[in-house]
Amino acid sequence: MTDKRTQQDAENSNMAKDPDEWVTGDEPMTGAQRSYLKTLSEEAHESFDDNLTKAEASKRIEELQQKTGRGLAGTEGPSSKSR
Repeated sequence: MTDKRTQQDAENSNMAKDPDEWVTGDEPMTGAQRSYLKTLSEEAHESFDDNLTKAEASKRIEELQQKTGRGLAGTEGPSSKSR
C-alpha cells in the first residue's frame, strides 16, 4: 500500500514533465525504453527506430500505447476494448 506522502511525491515528480523539457532528453534512449518500444512497435505493426533520443522515445511510447491500449490506466490492453 502506498502512503499519502509517497503518492503526493509521485504526483509532483518529474514523471509528468514534458519530454521536450528534459535535461537529458537529447541523449540516446535507455535500454528499458528501447526494449519496451520494440515490443510496442511489434504489437502495433509499426516500424521501430533504434536511433531515437530519450525524449523522442518517450513520445513514441505514448503514441504506441494509445494505439495498442498497453500501459494505459484503467485498461487491460487491446482485448478489453472488444468486450
